[in-house]
Amino acid sequence: MNLAKIRALAPTHVILNVDENTKAAADALAAFVPNLIVTHPLSPEDNLVLYRQIGAAFGKEREAEALCARFESELIEVRRRTFPERKVLYLIWKAPWMTVSPDTYISRTLAIFGLRTVPQYAQARYPKLPDLEVPGVDLVLVSSEPYRFTEKHLIEIERLSGRPAHLIDGEMTSWYGPRAIAGLAYLSRFAETLPSRRMA
Repeated sequence: MNLAKIRALAPTHVILNVDENTKAAADALAAFVPNLIVTHPLSPEDNLVLYRQIGAAFGKEREAEALCARFESELIEVRRRTFPERKVLYLIWKAPWMTVSPDTYISRTLAIFGLRTVPQYAQARYPKLPDLEVPGVDLVLVSSEPYRFTEKHLIEIERLSGRPAHLIDGEMTSWYGPRAIAGLAYLSRFAETLPSRRMA
């Protein structure tokens, strides 16, 4: 975080996320930013709180309620459907390989679509993996962010994991806020493209 650049902009508000910004950074910003908005969504439903939190901060309560209505409508449509259960390794980084723990926004979003992330238990929110030979995995989801995985990585990942690998749009799984509405629709379509049977 470049505090000098932020100070030069003289913002009245700064939006922070607990996973992305340290307390030290927040304390430094508080010295010259009048309003800090701290967010930490852990599930798709937390977007409703987020919309209202930001709407209240900027005097846009009506717009926030409109977002809430759109999100709830999309979520209701998704929850009416039944998706096959699949255990997935969700990769977010290479060198070292990294994944997500079950208590993250990403994992809880994927779970709506029957995609259960492994490992099932982890002390770190974003665990490092010594290799890709993770037991109990049906397939590997390879995120386009924060590491810029592309189709060219899939062959290597399939070879190392012994499982099918599928590129997934990381913005649609991890960007909470207004993007989450499109994310629900995207993941609904994406889940339909995946194999439904557990791999041997």
